[in-house]
Amino acid sequence: MSLYPSLEDMKVDQLYKAQSGQTNNHASPAFPQIPSETASDVALYPALNEFMGLELPSEWSGQSNAVAVAPSYALSGFSGQTSSNLIAPISGQSLGLQRAQVTHGIREVTICKGANGKVGLRVKAISNGVFVCLVEKGSPAAIVGLRFGDQILSINGENVAGYSMDQVHSMFRKAEVNGIKVIVRDRPFERTVTLHKDSVGKIGFQFKEGRIIGLVQDSSAARNGLLTDHHLLEVDGQNVVAVPDKQITSIIDAAGPVVTVTVCPSFIYDHMIKKMASSLLKNSMDHSVPSI
Repeated sequence: MSLYPSLEDMKVDQLYKAQSGQTNNHASPAFPQIPSETASDVALYPALNEFMGLELPSEWSGQSNAVAVAPSYALSGFSGQTSSNLIAPISGQSLGLQRAQVTHGIREVTICKGANGKVGLRVKAISNGVFVCLVEKGSPAAIVGLRFGDQILSINGENVAGYSMDQVHSMFRKAEVNGIKVIVRDRPFERTVTLHKDSVGKIGFQFKEGRIIGLVQDSSAARNGLLTDHHLLEVDGQNVVAVPDKQITSIIDAAGPVVTVTVCPSFIYDHMIKKMASSLLKNSMDHSVPSI
């Protein structure tokens, strides 16, 4: 005998209580009438319009597996809107979101050295991990899609956990010209926040030298969980590390009504670029718009 009731038993129990008046004033709305189904037809999760009592747009109703496939969304900062207008589905529609996607997943890339005998990246050791802190524009590292903040796990089958920056740079220098196999975790310290511009084209935060220093009350930035003391790394997937504030503002202004920013805590960013010349980051970093 199971210690816990099944999802279907809980639905039936709530439906019975709702029909017999056994609900209190604070109970969630009753589940709708449950049609007869075979065991194989029962969805793993309730439909979106039933999930935790949320009132979601009608065009989402009838979709199953709410927990597994619920679309990404962002809250706009427009005043005077009803709650139903605050949810704006953007999955698969925002090109910037697709370019900026952070998966935290593991992948393998194969790098070949360039004409100068280099792969075109620098790393930094943090908490016994090795992280990419510079990807040179036009370099082999840029071509295979390495990005600021990627964690290097192994090089040619050798685990680099606990290695120093110099050890990893030495491994790349000593590697063969072709076929350098690198296992990478996608930017574990970073996250993305998708924002909506208001009626005057603002998304609701202030920054100085790339560091977020303030949020506008009730703005899209505040509603969607952007935090101060975080550093802007990308705008719609385009790297903006060491890019002047005015240029970052221009990139945001030129973006569409939906903007995705990639950020990491400022203390981590400061550690990653420590002892690196700002001119190196500004002039050598790959700031191109990524392809998808």
